[in-house]
Amino acid sequence: MTGGSHDFDDTDFDPFALEDEGQLERLNGADLYFEVAGKGQEDSAPLIFLHGGPGYNSYSFRILFGERLTGRTVVYLDQRGSGRSGPLEDTEQGAATLDLDTLVADVEALRDHLGAERIVPLGHGFGALVALEYARRHPTRTERVVLVNPWVHFPDLALTLLEEASTLRSRDLEDPADQVRASTPEGQHPQVGSARVEAAFDLLNARDLLNAMHFRDAASRMRLEFVDAEGQLAGGGEVQEALVNQGLWEFEYAPFLQQIRRPVFLIAGAHDRSSYPTQVQWVADLGGADVSVLDAGHYPWLDDEDAFAEALEESLSR
Repeated sequence: MTGGSHDFDDTDFDPFALEDEGQLERLNGADLYFEVAGKGQEDSAPLIFLHGGPGYNSYSFRILFGERLTGRTVVYLDQRGSGRSGPLEDTEQGAATLDLDTLVADVEALRDHLGAERIVPLGHGFGALVALEYARRHPTRTERVVLVNPWVHFPDLALTLLEEASTLRSRDLEDPADQVRASTPEGQHPQVGSARVEAAFDLLNARDLLNAMHFRDAASRMRLEFVDAEGQLAGGGEVQEALVNQGLWEFEYAPFLQQIRRPVFLIAGAHDRSSYPTQVQWVADLGGADVSVLDAGHYPWLDDEDAFAEALEESLSR
């Protein structure tokens, strides 16, 4: 696995012949880092892995599970501002901003750069939102969508965080939603999700809360932390801040799920309380997703690699 830019002649370039090569390319106005690994059948659509976070990276998934995908072409993308991609850049209008439209446009720019007729977006956590919206906007460029522990309804996710924090702190649940709605001037959107998240993180810091909700056991958490430390790719705060400033915690993707015209497959970890069952249910009910539930957490390849590999293969081949 190598990093850096590569000079090449577009007319002679075959991206799917480049195994294990890291590339930093200027696409859609950003420096995007991606790796192309494996070589699938000539007519098969490559997987594009869309990590979660937001602001995480594709490194740990590649290291921990990549060997199980050697029979396919897989593109590991560090999304805009994340991991080994370039930092968010200020615009002529001011400080850098980030939204779902931009992240989806980045994926389309990458598909076009690779010369792939169609892709299979494989979205994890927040990355599932990017995968779904890509499929909605580009159905002819999407073969199918595969989701792992998706987040699609952020006010509901915020409530789940608050419920979990209250339980862990042995406190009664105090949902600020009604108070926020009552105090919001007419014509303005009540910031319910943001108030819930703030209340949750006042009870328990974000890292400890998400660790408690994401991992089936301490061994899985420690294994991921070890790989993250090895990759030295900590960060993501700028991306998270930019998305929060764009109203992330008020965003409800549920109405758009019914507009997706490609098959949706979902792999859920029963121990991931941030996604299962509430977020999974949204995608199953409105997106018509085919759901597989594993005895795993937010990163199911950590808990049961074989079961995750089997569920992923079924999602890709049915």
